[in-house]
Amino acid sequence: MQQFRSEHLLKCIHCGLCLQACPTYLETGSEAESPRGRIYLMRAVAEGRIRWEKGAVGHIDQCLSCRACETACPSGVEYGLLVEIARAQVERSDVRPSLRRWAKQLLLDIMTQPRAFAQAIGAGRVFSPLFGGSALPAPLARLLGVNHVVARLPRLSGSASRTRLADIYPPVGERRGTVGLVTGCVASVLFHHVNVATIEVLRYNGFEVVVPPRQGCCGALHLHNGFPEEARSRALSLIECFERADVEVVITNSAGCGSTMKEYHKLFACTSHEGRARAFAARVRDIMEFLHEVGLRAPSRPLTGRNGSGTLVVTYHDACHLAHGQGIRAQPRRLIRQIPGVTLVELEESDLCCGSAGIYNLLQPDMAARLLQRKVERIHATGAEVLLTGNPGCLAWIAQGLGDLPKPIAVMHPVELLSRAYTES
Repeated sequence: MQQFRSEHLLKCIHCGLCLQACPTYLETGSEAESPRGRIYLMRAVAEGRIRWEKGAVGHIDQCLSCRACETACPSGVEYGLLVEIARAQVERSDVRPSLRRWAKQLLLDIMTQPRAFAQAIGAGRVFSPLFGGSALPAPLARLLGVNHVVARLPRLSGSASRTRLADIYPPVGERRGTVGLVTGCVASVLFHHVNVATIEVLRYNGFEVVVPPRQGCCGALHLHNGFPEEARSRALSLIECFERADVEVVITNSAGCGSTMKEYHKLFACTSHEGRARAFAARVRDIMEFLHEVGLRAPSRPLTGRNGSGTLVVTYHDACHLAHGQGIRAQPRRLIRQIPGVTLVELEESDLCCGSAGIYNLLQPDMAARLLQRKVERIHATGAEVLLTGNPGCLAWIAQGLGDLPKPIAVMHPVELLSRAYTES
């Protein structure tokens, strides 16, 4: 079992600058629901003053792992790493009921296997009358934003063959290089259209796109929920898959996946695979980060607003693992502003977590709902027609909240908007 290292815990000087960045502290005002308070609990466990018990575990469970505290911290505390260690210890302790641990791991295993996940959704549709007309039971429907996302899916069969991508896509115009695309597990089922848009935008920018078959999951969901060994197994398979593909850059359109893959060297620290993990991590780029690096080929088709007239007003939500995990903030905004006919309006508290956070909104539905309502209110105040964000969980969760507004607001990945500017006639 991984242990806390004193140099990590002692970096926290308890200055409190993290407090106003922490969503759970802002909602509760409780010190125990702050990064500083949780680190105090971790130190107490590490020093043998307490054991993991129900009260302390509740505060760890309530954490979103959004890493906003890392952005605010002047001391460089690696809070994301600390909470991963804490959760791994909790899951392997006797404080977590074995049935709940098994159910949690089963959910993660299903969600991270696209074929099984597609089958589960298909079965949900068949049995939807038992769930009050929803495609899935209410808790899982909340997690996935099923009413606004699953309804857009093709009628998936067990093979999910209708959404299979080709292995190679040629560039359009002058060739600028070759990249590989991580299609994701949940994303490949719920957001196939985002993968298609990513491929189209890369092609229009002169890149050959390789989509390695049978690439599997990156391990992020397991890692963030206390199962590091399972995460390593999935991560190693993904590394091997892209080593065989032999591409210059590995592209992801999922903030949570990208953040984890860029830190594979931490996941494999002090193992025989650390060097390979570090080499892979160095090649990983978020799609918006990459397009900003190489220079965007200007889209030629201006987009229009509602009813086909005027400018299209959009706003942007910073996915936590993009802004705080990877430090990618300005790049998406600069690219969005390069799309003809689009006006970007800044969103208040744009980098405050929406409450999705992987499977958090299933495990902690009350806090997740409070944060979603806070996010929806601020999006509504912008007057935007479209909300843009770069993470599958945010896309699904925010879409559910916005679906209750009287005036519709579309939810899209920024690369979808770029694709429209290249391909719409």
